[in-house]
Amino acid sequence: QVQLVESGGGWVKAGDSLRLSCVLSGGTFSITAMGWFRQAPGKEREFVAKINGNSGYTYYTDSVKGRFTISRDNAKNTVYLQMNSLKPEDTAVYYCAAARLWALIDTQPSGNSWGQGTQVTVSS
Repeated sequence: QVQLVESGGGWVKAGDSLRLSCVLSGGTFSITAMGWFRQAPGKEREFVAKINGNSGYTYYTDSVKGRFTISRDNAKNTVYLQMNSLKPEDTAVYYCAAARLWALIDTQPSGNSWGQGTQVTVSS
């Protein structure tokens, strides 16, 4: 069974940086895509970024392009989200996700495996 454990959240000021980490265990052979979602208070969970575990291809939602970078270390079964130039509107619980198919991780998130989430708070 796939398990995901996130770390790296915290409280920062606008303009600061944070790096989130997500360690994947169990069923790693079935996972080809990993990604990050976030959920702000009172809002729906939204897609942030994804990475293909084989090709390394990445894709981002428009609001984080140029500021966030997703990367992976396959030897450590770990995915990272480097977040720079953080804004108050980035405040949310960030969730790591894993899926068998690259195309479905953001289009059919109900099929994803999820971590427990890590809080990111950005003050102005």
